[in-house]
Amino acid sequence: MKILLDAMGGDNAPAAVLQGAADAVREFGAGMELTLLGDEKAIRACAAENGIDLAPFAVVDCKETVTMHDDPVKSVRHKTDSGLVKGLTMLKNGEGDAFVSAGSTGALHVATSLIVRTVKGVKRPALAAVLPAARQNILLLDCGANVECRPEMLNAFGVLGSVYAQKVMGRSDPAVALVNNGAEETKGTPTYRAAHQLLKANPAIHFVGNIEPRDIMDGAVDVVVCDGFVGNVVLKLTEGVAKTLLGMLKTVFKANLVTKVCYLGVKGGLGDIKRMMDSEEVGGAPLLGAARPVIKAHGSSHARGIKNAIRQARLCVEGDLCGTMQAALAETAAAQTQE
Repeated sequence: MKILLDAMGGDNAPAAVLQGAADAVREFGAGMELTLLGDEKAIRACAAENGIDLAPFAVVDCKETVTMHDDPVKSVRHKTDSGLVKGLTMLKNGEGDAFVSAGSTGALHVATSLIVRTVKGVKRPALAAVLPAARQNILLLDCGANVECRPEMLNAFGVLGSVYAQKVMGRSDPAVALVNNGAEETKGTPTYRAAHQLLKANPAIHFVGNIEPRDIMDGAVDVVVCDGFVGNVVLKLTEGVAKTLLGMLKTVFKANLVTKVCYLGVKGGLGDIKRMMDSEEVGGAPLLGAARPVIKAHGSSHARGIKNAIRQARLCVEGDLCGTMQAALAETAAAQTQE
């Protein structure tokens, strides 16, 4: 298995990327080859400075870098010698089995759509994020790649999310729900009402109806579907609330001697909650619907986040995620044609 890694992508690149790659090789590197793409001089200097052995990796020198401030379309078309563009081109040409980047989400989405392309039945890939919830982790998509969606796209997202939940998250017959402002199928905009009917009639998924935002974090379902605008708001609001609540609890426990003693009794549990809410535990968000596995790590990822993004990429390849999605989408299209 060959995994391609954008060494210069992200706020903490290349140090975090190199350390994360080294940790991945040590922890689950059997049968896996990692290729680092980026400024070779900078990569080797960073590795030497941080005591990272580059022997287990192949290094592909790239003279350009796509930054967070670059226009996504222009950067993909003009920065062809960047790790992001060159890596995805290698992925398309079969020179790798998966691609991981913590770089610009917009550029990665555009480059994936233009270079790697999508499986049949998907117009644009969706960014999917795994969120911690009360009963179990849930998959939320789209989280920001497609701000405006047609009903057919939301229906496709339901299939993509269901397959990912089965293949990567290990869920059997995952329950799929549509974010809406009410549980009734008559709720929402015309787009969401039409999407509800398509999802309801979709034979490839176990659709359980609408879900209100307040119920998402219960974890009663496996997959939550929405457009990229709604998904990004849900994702960032969840992250913000979690951070605020943990900060408030810390303030409460530091109030006086009694509360500090009480803290000692619950310290382990609070630590577990903090780890659950840490995006680096998951590592990255897959661009579901891409013809080959593409994983978007958080832009602020440290080594642990990169390591876990590589782990996700490995799981996607092992489970033939893209091939399974193509088969599920073909089944959906056939059923709709018969209707």
